[in-house]
Amino acid sequence: MKKILFALLVSLSFQTYSQKFAYVDTDYILANLPEYTSAQKQINEISVKWQKEIEEKLAEVDKMYKDYQVEKILLSEEMRIKKEEDIIKKEKEAKELQKKRFGQGGDLFKKQQELIKPIQDKVYNAIVEISETKGYAMVFDKAGSTTVIYSQKRYDISNDVIKQLGYEPGVNTDITDDEDEEEIKSPNDNKNKK
Repeated sequence: MKKILFALLVSLSFQTYSQKFAYVDTDYILANLPEYTSAQKQINEISVKWQKEIEEKLAEVDKMYKDYQVEKILLSEEMRIKKEEDIIKKEKEAKELQKKRFGQGGDLFKKQQELIKPIQDKVYNAIVEISETKGYAMVFDKAGSTTVIYSQKRYDISNDVIKQLGYEPGVNTDITDDEDEEEIKSPNDNKNKK
């Protein structure tokens, strides 16, 4: 019995050592994809626009309330009630708009799904393809909630994923809104220039 158990343990340990592992940094990968930066820019612009729209509505409510405070003494009971109802109605509309735009499953979430999910799926598919080609048993994402305490650089396949997607890695890792920012070049861009 001990010999069978020992043989089983030796067999399992050899199988464990023969498996290959790798990791990626999806934040780094996404930062190197121009379509991701473009999508993020669109989402930020939409978010700012919607936030301004909500702030304008809340400012309108605030003005209505301040005007009401000034006029309150001069109004009849019936007019006060009407003004209070109008203020409450406007405030409710502003909060409903805020929930519609930024709430769970709201317009911003839907826009992110529309613009970013296809890019994330493309990255995932590239990771799967590389993993299957190179025989990796598991690939960790050090950018996500799974934390890698220690990793050897030789197991980082992030650049392979960027290349698989048709881009040159490391070109666009510090993205800013400056006019002079570097553009990520697809390997196909160089072929077209020749």
